[in-house]
Amino acid sequence: MTQVNEDILKQKVQRWIVMGSVLLLVCKFVAFAITNSVGILTDAMESIVNVAAGFISLYSLHIAAKPKDEDHPFGHGKVEFVSASFEGILIIIAGGSIIFEGIKRLFIPSVIEKLDIGIIIVAVSGLINYLMGAYSIYTGKKYRSMALVAGGRHLQSDTYSTIGLVAGLLILYFTRIAWIDSALALIFGGIIVITGISILRKTIANLLDRADSELLKGLVEVISRNRQVYWIDIHNLKMIQYGSYYYIDCDLTLPWYYTIKQGHEAAEKLKEIILAGYSEKVQVSIHSDSCNEKYCKHCGIQDCLYRKFPFVSLLPFSLKEITESDEDRDEK
Repeated sequence: MTQVNEDILKQKVQRWIVMGSVLLLVCKFVAFAITNSVGILTDAMESIVNVAAGFISLYSLHIAAKPKDEDHPFGHGKVEFVSASFEGILIIIAGGSIIFEGIKRLFIPSVIEKLDIGIIIVAVSGLINYLMGAYSIYTGKKYRSMALVAGGRHLQSDTYSTIGLVAGLLILYFTRIAWIDSALALIFGGIIVITGISILRKTIANLLDRADSELLKGLVEVISRNRQVYWIDIHNLKMIQYGSYYYIDCDLTLPWYYTIKQGHEAAEKLKEIILAGYSEKVQVSIHSDSCNEKYCKHCGIQDCLYRKFPFVSLLPFSLKEITESDEDRDEK
């Protein structure tokens, strides 16, 4: 699938999620109007966040799909992390509002009516939320969209809190103990705040280009499985994500006697192997270094005419070794 088609698909998925979130928002506020339960209000309030975050994510996916230009040489993919950050902030605000309302209801209780109807509406809404969230996460992971993954996790966290909310509402329905309604608001308001903080921490880390160890491990495994004998060493590996795109650069150590053509072909082979695992969504930059005597013990080329020391073992292509910079190695 081409990148253009992937971007269209991501936007289509997000549009359906936004439409579903708007429908659920209306249903939950109807349930609150019928029951006057602050517990149900917590679910309705979070739905406002779902809708707002959904529109933000949809806009960010539209911006992220734009091709790179003179002012944005790495593309517009970072906007997905910005949108996910906004979503985290909105979730925290919603959770705080719910906690406030729960505390207020402890001191100013209200009459709760037709709770059975409200429980049914909340339960069905929670199931729909879970299915939408699962599809959003699946699509986001498949096409490496932080906006879709963050949105999906938010929807699913909403579902998990809904399960607890329904259980609490059932207890309230059978016991008619008024303070249970406020307790539900405080508990699930706190859960919502924690969810927002979690999303915010992850997106800030991505905005600051924090190294993703899982992505790097996957890349190291791909390189190790396809190792060529003339790749004496690979180090200074960096991998940065911009939306659905990855930018990778590294230093490749080759035999010093290689011609420019041979060096270029060796680097192209490494690039070809990396691209095979990430399709056209990766831009790879490889800097070639020439070997010296210290590499003889780790050079697997059998017919090298310039070897100074006998071969001992290949240098390991581990995550630690392959990501070390020249400065790190000089300090050893």
